[in-house]
Amino acid sequence: MNGEPVGDVPQPVGIMARAARGSAWTALSFFAAQGFRLSSNLILTRLLFPEAFGIMALVTVLLVGLTLFSDMGTGPAIMQSKRGDDPDFLNTAWTLQILRGGMLWLTACILAYPAALFYDQPLIAMLLPVASLSLLFAGFEPTRVDTANRHLLLGRLTVLDLLSTLIGILIMLFLAYEMRSVWALALGGVITAALRLALLTLFLPGESNRLRWEKAAGQELIHFGFWIFLSSVCGFLVSQGDRAILGKFLSIEGLGVYNIGAFLAMFPIMLGSTVTARVLIPIYREHSENDPVARKRLERIRFFVTGGLILALAFFALAGPWIVHLLYDDRYLSAGGVMVAICAVQMIVVVFLTYDQAALAQGDSKGFFVVSAAKATLQTAGFLVGAYYLGLAGAMVGQAVAMLLYLPFIARLAWRHKVWDARHDAVFLALAFALGLFALWVNWAHVLLLVPGSGGGFHGGGGIG
Repeated sequence: MNGEPVGDVPQPVGIMARAARGSAWTALSFFAAQGFRLSSNLILTRLLFPEAFGIMALVTVLLVGLTLFSDMGTGPAIMQSKRGDDPDFLNTAWTLQILRGGMLWLTACILAYPAALFYDQPLIAMLLPVASLSLLFAGFEPTRVDTANRHLLLGRLTVLDLLSTLIGILIMLFLAYEMRSVWALALGGVITAALRLALLTLFLPGESNRLRWEKAAGQELIHFGFWIFLSSVCGFLVSQGDRAILGKFLSIEGLGVYNIGAFLAMFPIMLGSTVTARVLIPIYREHSENDPVARKRLERIRFFVTGGLILALAFFALAGPWIVHLLYDDRYLSAGGVMVAICAVQMIVVVFLTYDQAALAQGDSKGFFVVSAAKATLQTAGFLVGAYYLGLAGAMVGQAVAMLLYLPFIARLAWRHKVWDARHDAVFLALAFALGLFALWVNWAHVLLLVPGSGGGFHGGGGIG
């Protein structure tokens, strides 16, 4: 990692140079990891049935829900705190992570049977306690990961991430070939988490963690983490609310097909979220509002990130049905319409993607929660109302309207932290609308398959589909 141990708090080059290098490493990691996952996904769809992906989607929703409903924000806290390189602070954070990981696994075991009853999928009662072991392993990950992110020294961390992902996927494929069961997906996730922990512990440079509780550090982490916890509850609704709702109303096969379409459509937004989360907090932390050069640099970064993501989403929206037809068999063809609709909505989302990290960089976790709550409430309400009246197509329209209503909330946060760029928002909202409507027009026949009674396969026993 540039010849510098992470634990020594290096400052080898300026913040913008490190940001550029960090962005490159993050993008490399993302594209490689998603390439691995896409390749494995294509093989798995030949080895397993859509029902397996539907059941695993529900298990994943529950795991993500547990993770986000207990998130104390130790990573962002380390990245923004003045004590972010203090061993006592880091060890206290690590101790909190371990306690949280243990509680998550126990909670998953308790919830497994009720969740199986709620979704009428008995296998969840056995899958969830096993799959949730990945949360236990994650709790022991060293804080050297957060230190590397804090200083944008991401080279070795990226290599270790990719190595654990690749080996885990190969093992998952072997298990799927041998077992031909959803158990291969659950066990593969646990093995990947264990591999990641081992590689990070053994090969990421810096001081080892030990159990420690310093009162002042604990108070700072808990105070900062309280609002992050509430924000993460909202984050669950934003990132997993669609699957949680559709899992109750769609058939398990329909949910599996929807999950494939969402998996493909979310590539650009996942890349943008990963880059902004890793890179923008350090930049905002060292940003001076009175420095015109720094402001110009931030504007260029924001324009580059937003423009690149909108163009990527436009490509996926236009080519979605063709991509699905090329990669998957006929059982998954309806996923093409899902890709078009999701990408069209996400073009609006990415316009505001770079703002909320400014609040975290300044320690304003309460402000971050307020915009997260607004986004979660509006998006969930829009999804539910739209889905009730017009199935999945209506849900997508509802989410698009919700994102426009969200604009005043995120703009106010950005203005308060002196990073709002009205010209950026106006230009890219216009571009998002133009490209999104064009993609919907080109692929209108595929989008219509999301409407109830269209024969798209998104049927179920509730009000959606």
